Amino acid sequence: MGIAARIDGLLSDGEAPGLHGLVVLRSGRVVLERYGAGEDFRLDQSLGHVVFDAGTPHDVRSVTKSVVALLYGIALAEGAVPEPGEKLLARFPEYPDLVADPARAGITVEHVLTMTLGLEWDETAPYTSTANSEIAMEVAPDRHRYVLERPVVAEPGRQWVYCGGASALLGRLIAKGTGRPLAEYAGERLFGPAGISAFEWMTGADGVEMAAAGLRLTPRDLAALGALVLDGGRGIVPGEWIAEMTRPRVRLGDDTSYGYQWYVGGGPRRWIAAHGNGGQRIYLQPERELVVAVTAGEYNAEQRSTAAVLRAVTEDVTTG
Repeated sequence: MGIAARIDGLLSDGEAPGLHGLVVLRSGRVVLERYGAGEDFRLDQSLGHVVFDAGTPHDVRSVTKSVVALLYGIALAEGAVPEPGEKLLARFPEYPDLVADPARAGITVEHVLTMTLGLEWDETAPYTSTANSEIAMEVAPDRHRYVLERPVVAEPGRQWVYCGGASALLGRLIAKGTGRPLAEYAGERLFGPAGISAFEWMTGADGVEMAAAGLRLTPRDLAALGALVLDGGRGIVPGEWIAEMTRPRVRLGDDTSYGYQWYVGGGPRRWIAAHGNGGQRIYLQPERELVVAVTAGEYNAEQRSTAAVLRAVTEDVTTG
């Protein structure tokens, strides 16, 4: 059975009810594109029932983190941001009390990139509650200080904790180093060269782009970014950074590790992925030259639709 028949069968059987958009590339060529309908959000603001097509932007939530990692690599090549091994607090002299704290002295930029800062952070509460650290960060008077002043609970590098605050710090380093807002820099250095002509990047109350979850892109845009990673950056993002970014660094499970703001896996076939709440995905299988971009509406719930679609696509590629 071909890939289109597999996906259309899933949709007709109601096994992917939350699917909003799907683009599949093989060897750089579009082999499948499908769109659905359903309720979408701009973060916590409902946009009502939306009928999606190729030009409809979609919340990509934490896929934003992986995009920020791409931007960091571009800025690093320009000498605008610190190397991963450099001390983090040295880049935040505006917080002299934190800079002087010996308990935080060992935190490096790499600990930020890998979410192993050793600071207290908890995103297990709903993303509508300030009991969730990311939401508390967004309502804090200074989001970057909020992250950096969290209690020290572990030695840096020893423990992985999912942390939107880490991505916020990366965004701040990029904006400080380039002297430009994150969205402006992204548009000129990444999105434009990658052929992405329109995007939305939501900001917090302070007017600063939300580096943890603020982007709105189309599935075609996600596929374009995935193809960029698969192709080694195409000179837009340095190939050396793509390799470093997608190297397994922190083991999360039997088949899953974390790189620099991207998930990577082994098993029968190597894969690379960006994840976002609700079922947003960029999924790559380099060996098969496969790019899968998914948008979905299963926010704060089991991401059944995305799982079913990825299973169908990868099974087809593996056996076809």
